Amino acid sequence: MSRAAAFIYSPEYLSYHFHDHHPFNPQRLKNTFDLLIEAGVLDNEDVCEPCQAENQELGLVHTGDYLDAVRRAGIGKSGVDDLARFELGTEDVPVFEGMHSASSLVVGGTLTAAELVLEGKVKHAINIAGGLHHARRQKASGFCVYNDAAVAIAWIKQKFGVRILYIDIDAHHGDGVQDIFYEDPDVMVISIHESGNYLFPGTGSIHEQGKGDGVGTTINIPLEPFTEDDSWISAFNSVVIPQARMFAPDIIISQNGCDGHYLDPLTHLALSMKSYQAAFSAIHQLAEQLCDGRLVALGGGGYSIWQVVPRAWALLWSILSGRDLGKKLPASWLKKYGGISGESIPCSYSDPEGMVPPIPRREEIKEKNLLTVERIMRQSWAMF
Repeated sequence: MSRAAAFIYSPEYLSYHFHDHHPFNPQRLKNTFDLLIEAGVLDNEDVCEPCQAENQELGLVHTGDYLDAVRRAGIGKSGVDDLARFELGTEDVPVFEGMHSASSLVVGGTLTAAELVLEGKVKHAINIAGGLHHARRQKASGFCVYNDAAVAIAWIKQKFGVRILYIDIDAHHGDGVQDIFYEDPDVMVISIHESGNYLFPGTGSIHEQGKGDGVGTTINIPLEPFTEDDSWISAFNSVVIPQARMFAPDIIISQNGCDGHYLDPLTHLALSMKSYQAAFSAIHQLAEQLCDGRLVALGGGGYSIWQVVPRAWALLWSILSGRDLGKKLPASWLKKYGGISGESIPCSYSDPEGMVPPIPRREEIKEKNLLTVERIMRQSWAMF
């Protein structure tokens, strides 16, 4: 009988590091890993080393000239024109030493997770370093060099020929994955995110629904800033759950960015752990109900690296592995990281009630989100 879950991790993940002042800080991965160890819910047998993605695998999604450009950039051999063409060396995606190796290891981690699940060795697998959903076929974008989710989807299709549901709960629209599979009827991409009217990358409207044979298999749920938990959970349940059941996937890949949290410095959704716990549980249940538990869970955005990310992804692992975290974070972890972080880290996995400041437009925001959901569902039903 297969194990419930595998945790893909390597200390080498920390080499995906742009620079010390960049918001995409790999320290969040170590924080999460150490929290799970200290909490006693992650054992040695749960942890699997990631492989390094090969050229052939990366080439399922990315062009050869782009892969060559990333390699050259990582050894300091790119010219200005080369960097500009592939959008490397920008403020969002600065060049760093060993860029290709670090990026392909992240992709390899997601491929390792997918292989374990599809070969029946585990029901679920998580790669918290993954979820780099903005990278395009031929350019970097939004802190993302290679698109690990897209490579894994393409690899799964090639090797196993199955239908794949990709669910993205990051505060930012999953534009890279959407773009790559926009015409593919066997890949459904659902992204619930803060509206592109207010947040990078500025895409993800309800009218982006796929093209050609893929019409209807792209679903976007753009929500208002300061949506908060109840409205977010309602939108998720109203759209994601029925659409997933209608599509009937063979495997689910989820991107579990937790940057919509009210403590995150880059976004405005004002969510708490209540939303993440609800989404993680719902996606887990969908996998159990629709595809014999086959679920590959990825990380994604999350820029409050001490207060939010470790707690959120600890909850994700707890749900997938069936391990009880309890209510309080381990005192040993709080003592170790409280001093390093210089921040006041919450002592429990849940958030205290009433932490989000009063929002004067709360009812208007709920109404706008409800109208968005109604429009999405009308569009969807009209297509099928």
